[in-house]
Amino acid sequence: MTNHSETTGSFDNGDIPDAAEPGRADHAPHESPGDEQQVTLRTPAELADALPYLLGYRPEDSIVLAALRDRDGRGRFGGRARLGIPANPDDWAGAAGQLVHGLVTGSERRGVRPEQMVAYLCQEPGPGETGRDVMERLRPLAQKLRVECGALDVPVVEALCISAGRFWSYCCDEEACCPAEGLPMGLPGTSVLAAAATYAGIQVRGSLRELRARMLPRQDTAAGEQAAALDAAATTLVSRILDADGRAEVAEETLDTAERVMRRLAEAPPVSGVPAEDLRDDHLLGHEEAAVLILGLQDRTTRDRAAAWMEGDEAAPAMRLWRALARRCAGPYAEHAAAPLTLAGWVAWSTGDELEAREALAMALGADPDYLFARLLHQACNEGLDPESIRRCLREGRKGGADTGGGAPEGDGRGETRAEREPADPLVGVPAGRRRRSRTLPSAHGARRRTRAHAHEPSAAVVRPRGTRRGERRAGEAASAPEAGGRGPASRA
Repeated sequence: MTNHSETTGSFDNGDIPDAAEPGRADHAPHESPGDEQQVTLRTPAELADALPYLLGYRPEDSIVLAALRDRDGRGRFGGRARLGIPANPDDWAGAAGQLVHGLVTGSERRGVRPEQMVAYLCQEPGPGETGRDVMERLRPLAQKLRVECGALDVPVVEALCISAGRFWSYCCDEEACCPAEGLPMGLPGTSVLAAAATYAGIQVRGSLRELRARMLPRQDTAAGEQAAALDAAATTLVSRILDADGRAEVAEETLDTAERVMRRLAEAPPVSGVPAEDLRDDHLLGHEEAAVLILGLQDRTTRDRAAAWMEGDEAAPAMRLWRALARRCAGPYAEHAAAPLTLAGWVAWSTGDELEAREALAMALGADPDYLFARLLHQACNEGLDPESIRRCLREGRKGGADTGGGAPEGDGRGETRAEREPADPLVGVPAGRRRRSRTLPSAHGARRRTRAHAHEPSAAVVRPRGTRRGERRAGEAASAPEAGGRGPASRA
């Protein structure tokens, strides 16, 4: 069973300064500013309040495990792991086993085996439900988590359900401290831990739903106009990309356009609020420009050269451009979002924003589960590797003007190109391991349905964004499994 909704994180052992208990699993190491100040968490209320600070965001519809390890006789947070709650209760046992096993084995690989565990179940009530109804409905899932942890000799010392602004403990039935009606969550930012986290520079960034919204395809009237612009651009660009000389020209035009738009974004006056920022960027990017960039980035060489804008003054406008392009990949062009989403994930990881990096890469795999660059980056990010080796490769390639994509496509009469027969990614240096079948590049008349093929990495299936929250969860599922349980796209490379 895999859950594609959101990412989990590093099974590492970072402490939150001022905290004396659990941590989070988001396949990225957690560094701590130090232990000069410490906050001791003793009650379920304090543990519930700590959750957003352990993850860096407010989880929704989530199972979260936080490992505890002993240091000087005190429990300290270790690795943390998150997985979306499966809609079908029949999948709960598989999800619990996957998450527990992934967190424990991941922590063991890093040399610190969890000694205890804290479990959280976070879900808002459905129609006609109350928070207590949610708590009772999820009780079997909490029990499965406790059983799975117990099977690995890691006892669950607290299991909490958070719903409708209240929390309940599955481990305590004392009416004095854990009444049946639950207890209200404290106001965000008012606890001692919140003050300590603020002092340490730890930020809570809202929910993953809000983070995803910055990169999801637009569903407004402009989406149709963008699709029409993509149709028109594909009519000429696809045939040029298939030609060796034309491919090089398209690459230069794409990169020149990207640089021009990035300068425009960098010079734009600031606005207040994330939605206003994204709306400003959308207005600064024309439909024709977006079409040229989206289609041009389907070429692997061009995409790799664009990935060099990953640090310094270039990183911020590049990140804004990749988000804006991902928002333009609506309707029949949904899978084309894999390229800008992967670039967004790479820039985020390169600049230290591992949360957005994992989410962007998960969304890239949702758009195209076989997108090799996204799979390799996602796995590397989740394993806590240092992105500097990739940055160094990109810097050297930029200095020497190297063609990292292997040159013009060379077909062999069987629908494969030289780049696909030798698919070692130049940025990561990891071979794909086996020959893959390419799609057939469409004629101009069929460009609306397919424009990716010989000139770039092939894809075997399309997972289009769906209109419901459950559908979005399924679309992102490709990325969560390797983090929590070792299964999924990253392990199929």
